[in-house]
Amino acid sequence: MTNLSGKTALVTGASRGIGRASALALAKAGAQVLVHYGRGKDEAEAVVQEIRSNGGRAQTVSANLAAPDGAQALAKEVHAIVGDRLDILVSNAGISKAATIEETTVEDFDNLFAVNVRAPFFLVQQLLPILGTGSSVVLVSSLAAHASVGNLSAYAATKGAIDTLVKHFASALGQRGIRVNAVAPGVVETEMSNFTKTDAGRDFTLGMQALKRLAQPDDIGDVVAFLASDNARWVNGDTVRVDGGSKL
Repeated sequence: MTNLSGKTALVTGASRGIGRASALALAKAGAQVLVHYGRGKDEAEAVVQEIRSNGGRAQTVSANLAAPDGAQALAKEVHAIVGDRLDILVSNAGISKAATIEETTVEDFDNLFAVNVRAPFFLVQQLLPILGTGSSVVLVSSLAAHASVGNLSAYAATKGAIDTLVKHFASALGQRGIRVNAVAPGVVETEMSNFTKTDAGRDFTLGMQALKRLAQPDDIGDVVAFLASDNARWVNGDTVRVDGGSKL
């Protein structure tokens, strides 16, 4: 079983969806979890309470990762809490925008890259002083990075950038003993994928998957916890598809 006892983790965007599931999975494995939120304070506090009610340790942290200094502000808050050691960073916070090429605005494009690419890049940068040998960074990519799925070209470009960052970060940080990987979910039944609540959306999703059910957030969270653990100690620089066999 995954054992993260004595480890401290930060999960961004952990108030709901895949971030919430990742925080719960890490806590179940024994990690102390910092539950980051941008706007969902009540939801984040509910995650903390759920972890604590099961005997785990957790607390909330907050920062606006869309802001130019958001990553720096969050890193400063985390450093004040954990001191000189952070074992796990799960950079999950992200936004999506479904739009055709013609409909996509410069503002949409810039917002997507600010949250989905700039924030994780500079969060890793700012947390490097407290990441060290044995630490694990897990970024969140997407099926959309390597397959055409709906009108998501700008969003997909941000996730393609994440796949690229994984390789560069892993190469640069390996000498410090820091592993960097990503998970690439397919369609997951979360608020970001509300279309799965319709018959047409469900049929579309199941039609492109080898496994015929809708993915749940904990299907992804459990893989995040695995990648963060010593069980994945020789997995580095990889993007792991967690999509039920989508677009094979």
